[in-house]
Amino acid sequence: MKFTDGFWLMRDGVQASYATEVRDLHVSDDHVTAYAAVRRVEHRGHTLNSPLITVECFSPAEGVIGVRTTHHAGKAHRGPDFALRSGPHAAKTRRDGSVTELTSGPLTVRLDREGPWGLTFLDADGRRLTAVEAKGTAFATTADGAHHMVAQLALGVGEYVYGLGERFTPYVKNGQSVDIWQADGGTSSEQAYKNVPFHLSSRGYGVFVNHPGRVSYEVGSESVGQVQFSVEDQSLEFYVVAGPTPKEVLARYTALTGRPALPPAWSFGLWLTTSFCTPYDEETVTAFVDGMAERNIPLSVFHFDCFWMREYQWSDFRWDPDTFPDPEGMLARLKERGLRVSMWINPYVAQKSALFEEGARHGYLVRRPDGDIWQWDLWQAGMGLVDFTNPGARAWFRSKLKTLLDQGVDCFKTDFGERVPTDVVWHDGSDPERMHNYYAQMYNQCVFELLEEERGAGEAVLFARSATAGGQRFPVHWGGDCFASFEAMAESLRGGLSLSLSGFGFWSHDIGGFEGTPDPEVFKRWLAFGLLSSHSRLHGNMSYRVPWEFGDEAVEVARQFTELKHRLMPYLYGAAAEAHRSGTPLMRPMLLEFPDDPACRTLDRQYMLGPDVLVAPVFTADGEVEFYVPEGVWTHLLTGETVTGPGWRRERHGFDSLPLYVRPGAVLPLGADDQRPDGDWLEGLTLLVTPGRGHGPVTVPDQRGAPSATYTVVREGSALRVTASGTDRPFRVRVVGVGSARGAGEVTVPLTVGR
Repeated sequence: MKFTDGFWLMRDGVQASYATEVRDLHVSDDHVTAYAAVRRVEHRGHTLNSPLITVECFSPAEGVIGVRTTHHAGKAHRGPDFALRSGPHAAKTRRDGSVTELTSGPLTVRLDREGPWGLTFLDADGRRLTAVEAKGTAFATTADGAHHMVAQLALGVGEYVYGLGERFTPYVKNGQSVDIWQADGGTSSEQAYKNVPFHLSSRGYGVFVNHPGRVSYEVGSESVGQVQFSVEDQSLEFYVVAGPTPKEVLARYTALTGRPALPPAWSFGLWLTTSFCTPYDEETVTAFVDGMAERNIPLSVFHFDCFWMREYQWSDFRWDPDTFPDPEGMLARLKERGLRVSMWINPYVAQKSALFEEGARHGYLVRRPDGDIWQWDLWQAGMGLVDFTNPGARAWFRSKLKTLLDQGVDCFKTDFGERVPTDVVWHDGSDPERMHNYYAQMYNQCVFELLEEERGAGEAVLFARSATAGGQRFPVHWGGDCFASFEAMAESLRGGLSLSLSGFGFWSHDIGGFEGTPDPEVFKRWLAFGLLSSHSRLHGNMSYRVPWEFGDEAVEVARQFTELKHRLMPYLYGAAAEAHRSGTPLMRPMLLEFPDDPACRTLDRQYMLGPDVLVAPVFTADGEVEFYVPEGVWTHLLTGETVTGPGWRRERHGFDSLPLYVRPGAVLPLGADDQRPDGDWLEGLTLLVTPGRGHGPVTVPDQRGAPSATYTVVREGSALRVTASGTDRPFRVRVVGVGSARGAGEVTVPLTVGR
């Protein structure tokens, strides 16, 4: 929200009070509390009729410093609140004359009582990361009487800001106004399904605003040298998160808000859906599955979208008996073919559904202040909203889903969760404004925990659309309703990269686009992008997304890249396990792997898939693509050709190719089984070794994410020696441009002298 009219004036009706000088300071071993007057106090009379802002500095975890600013502390606190995980750490304060410091790990905040009001954040070397400057701590009232707490953090010269959830606007957020407010706005607007009040800076720190309601950001916009954020409240709390690398920032942030669960290996295969409004029945489903098998396109998951239920009755979780007279038998037949099954659900209950009366009778639906059930007709006729703050409602909702699990369903697409009203009363008394964003967390958590209980740890997976901070704990998330165009394909990638820098480890999108029918060229290019993403799903709105609808070449492309993804699974699942352990996402913006390369800080049309594979999707029909290669000799995974960076490249690719380069000095484990994602990864394993320094141990996990086998690569004169531990299975080593060798336990590959 903007409060000022240019640099000098305030907007009509706005009154602002800024922390100006410290009048009192309380310091304990690990906590600093400052009482800041909003004017210069030159005599005792100035202490009358004038507010104080209470500013507390503390540390909830190592390398994280919190700042809480409060105007009136008497406001009753109503939830919900983000579930944060503090850990044992040693924060300490230090006083030296007028200067007070609080240090937590590599991060220090400094307050000089004698100077102008401000807080300076320093890294382990004493380098300034950012600062709260003269107008950086404030409260403001607007013409309608609303009270806002406002904070600003200084932007350095050349500093870039990223994150704030899955945003489809420009990847670098500088110059943007962003409201953290869930909305069903597609992928072509400033609205977002996944709003996260966390931003990451190119200077090696992050900032998390601990407020689940609306947080308004002005990122170098209202004040071009500041990141401003504000909430309509009496208190504002934010955490500065130390790096110094972007990976370390995400590690600390996700330790605080939660790390992603590790999705099951089978979920990384190809998902095929019925699409949304297309007609389908068991015959259609069988024809799709048969068509994939006849064309030798491996398929892992079949998804039933909305119309598996009867019209006007979503969600009642009952199969349409006219369309699916034998759901248990159909599911069993799909399972016999080795498929997993996903079902579409949402948290809205149409009035025609039998669950509406049941939920109303038991008080499981959200009500208005006058006691009426909240309803509207947008989406489903007369629909109500499940009140997940009610333990009884959660158990009721889960019981309906358990019936489906008992029939043979494996997972759920948790659609919607953004259209949450604020003129309602929640069962637990939660603040409706704070619940608007947080509802998605409760919805997805309810379903995910059921899957964990019923299917076991490591088998739970969602396909979720809405999320907020902490939602990364319940993967996977997909990018929502995008158009079937190259532009929408690019905006989807921007959204995914922003989400990954907001702590989310796994992300997907509708291959071919959702709205409209893609041209064959768009579909084929999107296939390569989608199958080189964390998770891969063919889905559309009014038209099917089976590859043969788009020509024989589309079939070939679908087969090729599905098989490639399966071969990459020993590598991909290792990166997935890393996301689970450390919070580093599977699909990584270039700056995560190359933070010291200035060219990588603005790249939004390419990414690293795991630590070692560069992917540059092609966004043109003719195959022309421009991308950047960091320093070193990079090897094309499909052709074996090498290119040398750093530098920009322009290439032209057929539909069966794209820029797909393996990092210099990488050891890339490739499986032999190209027909399924959850096969035996050690059977026929090949280690692809690329030129360059940096060869290190590589670990292939088992399907629980635990280390299964580790391969250590050591150069000895004119040979590479590769030693395996944890396994006695034979493996092959292929060194790019040199040769290969097979064996078990230890393999030596002669090198050309000088390589």
